[in-house]
Amino acid sequence: MRESRRLKLVISYDGRDFAGWQSQRHGNTVQDQLETAFERVCGTRLAVTGAGRTDAGVHAVGQCAHVDVPAGQFPAERWLKALNGVLPPAIRILRAGFVGQSFHARFSAKGKVYRYRIINGAVLPPLEIGRAWHVPSPLDRELLGRAAKLFTGRHDFAAFAANRRKEERSTMRTVEYVRATGRGKLIEIEFSADGFLYKMVRMMVGEMVRCALGKEGLESIELRLERPSRTSARFVAPGAGLYLVRVRY
Repeated sequence: MRESRRLKLVISYDGRDFAGWQSQRHGNTVQDQLETAFERVCGTRLAVTGAGRTDAGVHAVGQCAHVDVPAGQFPAERWLKALNGVLPPAIRILRAGFVGQSFHARFSAKGKVYRYRIINGAVLPPLEIGRAWHVPSPLDRELLGRAAKLFTGRHDFAAFAANRRKEERSTMRTVEYVRATGRGKLIEIEFSADGFLYKMVRMMVGEMVRCALGKEGLESIELRLERPSRTSARFVAPGAGLYLVRVRY
């Protein structure tokens, strides 16, 4: 077996044209594009392992992945330039470097940071199409901030997870912070946690917005955290406003 070295990649992508990260038989995914790029560069299709899956339409500023490449073929900087030369413009490798074989993009991760963008105004600027959730009705931003604080700490987030057709080993997660900030019509909500369940951020945002619109009370979030087996979040915010910002190691 040919000797290999483990290459760590930090990747950014505009998710609008892709069916998410995870490779699919009939889908145009980010993982598919990366594995095709490796095949074009070195003549062999190599398996690319990501820190986590992002759904269709979701973007990444700092997704992380690893791949075992033939030892001695290229220095890390050459891999970066060669791959960016064949990848579609919507996907770019920002950094590449060799790491030890014990590093694993998914299992070595200590946590992740996501950001969700909302345009809260009557008109959605055309350049925000596919990059933010348009909520035309006025949001109570003070309520939005209070809702955000309810998620911090260690909770069972089963009520804020969609079914991925596989059983989660645990639905307990520790949320370090949820911060909602506003600038004009733009609202950004940033989430930092030791891990996230399937569609967890989008369901949290959906509940926060429903509260800020006056459609639900803050106690609805508290109830879902206290009794996750009896309740579930009903609204999932669109994927277009979500960005994977950073994977923490």
